[in-house]
Amino acid sequence: MTLQKKATLVSSSVAAILTLIKLIIGIFSGSVAVLASAIDSVLDMFVSVFNYFAISNAEKPADKTFNYGRGKIEALASVIEGTIITLSGVFLLYEAVKKYFTSQTSQYLEISLIVMVISLIITIGLVTYLNYVSKKTNNMVIKADALHYKTDVYSNIAVLGSLILVKLTSYEIIDVIVGASIAIYIIYSAYELISDGILILLDRAVDEEVVNKIKEIINSNEKITTYHLLKTREAANQTFVDVHLVFDYEISLMNAHRVSDKIEDKIKDIDKTKDWVINIHLDPYDDLKSNLANL
Repeated sequence: MTLQKKATLVSSSVAAILTLIKLIIGIFSGSVAVLASAIDSVLDMFVSVFNYFAISNAEKPADKTFNYGRGKIEALASVIEGTIITLSGVFLLYEAVKKYFTSQTSQYLEISLIVMVISLIITIGLVTYLNYVSKKTNNMVIKADALHYKTDVYSNIAVLGSLILVKLTSYEIIDVIVGASIAIYIIYSAYELISDGILILLDRAVDEEVVNKIKEIINSNEKITTYHLLKTREAANQTFVDVHLVFDYEISLMNAHRVSDKIEDKIKDIDKTKDWVINIHLDPYDDLKSNLANL
């Protein structure tokens, strides 16, 4: 089992445990803040399970049907996860407003406090683990999962603080404000997940810094006259690079091929954690200019 698959199983198990505990306390206590945390844990569990299947499919090799592999499943999973997080935030905001107008009161505050402390400790441990896996694998789904649980840490701290203040002051408005604030923060945190996923699905070019490094590698080779049609994109842990290299027309195909191989190796050295798919087209002259001249 790969490290990223193991990470999704760990996060799914943790989410299931937290869901069971917080959902029971959230319903019986009447606290919007605890219920908000419980609903978020329910979504965490389903999202983590979905992520496991997304990673399993994304890791399948290219075949006759999917010539470039299934790497974009991870980006699709990120969009779906972000959407689910947004919807959960909207629901929690509704619950906070509902409690304000119906004047509900919180109960079982002592038990709620204990549950939130335990939840906070467990979640911090999970975020630390997911960040480790994310950095080691550069997996977008794990990165999204880590970000999601990181928001849970902040929300758990906020819930814990609100429970303490409600117990000390008996002001239920504090629970409403914290619950609504968590909901807004959840919606805000989902924006980056959705945005990044959509941009990858639309074949956004890789970071400008990486593109500039590729250009430097090409320009530094004296055998190459010029280049054109440099294109890049990402999917899961794969980075795709396409480029036309222009050589002197007298160079042999063998020598031109050797030069392109050296350039490929240097590009792959930019980030050895990534799986590079590089397609270089060899030109004996700048056919781009010729094509433009014929227009």
